[in-house]
Amino acid sequence: MAIDNNKVVEILRSIKDPATGQDIIMMKMVSDFRVEGDHIHMKISTSSKNPEARSGLYQTINERITKSFPEAKIDIHFMDGTGSNSPVPQISNVITVGSGKGGVGKSTVSVNLAYSLKKMGYKVGLMDADLYGPSIPTMLGLQGAKPKVQKLYGRNVIVPLEKDGISLISIGFIVDPEQAVVLRGPRLGGIIKQFIKECLWPTLDFLIIDLPPGTGDIQLTMVQTIPITGAIMVTTPQEVAVVDAVKAMNMFRLENINVPILGVIENMSWFTPAELPNNKYYIFGQGGGKELSKRANTMFLGQIPMVQEIRESGDNGNPIVSGNHELVNKAFGEITKNLIHQLNIRNEMLAPTKIVQIQ
Repeated sequence: MAIDNNKVVEILRSIKDPATGQDIIMMKMVSDFRVEGDHIHMKISTSSKNPEARSGLYQTINERITKSFPEAKIDIHFMDGTGSNSPVPQISNVITVGSGKGGVGKSTVSVNLAYSLKKMGYKVGLMDADLYGPSIPTMLGLQGAKPKVQKLYGRNVIVPLEKDGISLISIGFIVDPEQAVVLRGPRLGGIIKQFIKECLWPTLDFLIIDLPPGTGDIQLTMVQTIPITGAIMVTTPQEVAVVDAVKAMNMFRLENINVPILGVIENMSWFTPAELPNNKYYIFGQGGGKELSKRANTMFLGQIPMVQEIRESGDNGNPIVSGNHELVNKAFGEITKNLIHQLNIRNEMLAPTKIVQIQ
């Protein structure tokens, strides 16, 4: 029987890339594909350097095609690389959310920003990179949940958890909730690399990375492992938060790191009690977020009020943006629109960020 060109392509769609776990057609790994009589020719570009993975891919392609077309003579030529600087080329934009000090609500911002992007129709993932104080499992009601591990061409890979259509990974899904995380530099870096390179992230428009506060090993490992599209800085209005945020921001602006600052979000801008929805009490002062954005020469993305429901929703595992809180949803909606605007400018004006090489 004649070999159906379209049928072969459908077979190839069922075959996974050893590096990303995505199908090799979607990842644009197949080129110079043609069917000539009973001969099938193709070139496969792969970023995987593992000979076992390449051998497994070769064998899988042959087995699945010959199962449908036993007479087929298959010629596969492997080429290095997929033309991408990223270990996760299926992710369009990687955005870190950082701060100078703890307690400014960075994780709350990360989670609700992810939900706000999801509401706008984007495909979103969320990585909890705060290994010492992982908050994402609690804030999403997933304490005790464990990710699955599966084999991909002979190696173990992690399947991220999912809630409300958002893909998730956190060390809080791996260690017991009350277990102290006692790790030093190399091990911290190893876990971050696992979360990036050994997770089966789906095709995403955004991966939001919730960083720990400061400028430590995790931040440096991150920029050395994955190209960061841009960074968002979170601060409260008070001066002590702004001063520390400037230091964290300036790490991204170092010449040999050079990650664009997409904007600044000011959290806990004012307190509004539920019984007085039109009142604003500036408990932490005013102006910190705008001051930080001026120092970074970037956009002030917006302000988030301090309302009791934000805390309650984080504690009960249902982020406030997943509900219908008018005041907070409006704030995050404006912030998200401003972020998309800044991101479009960044991607139009600047080349993709490169993975940082630090000697």
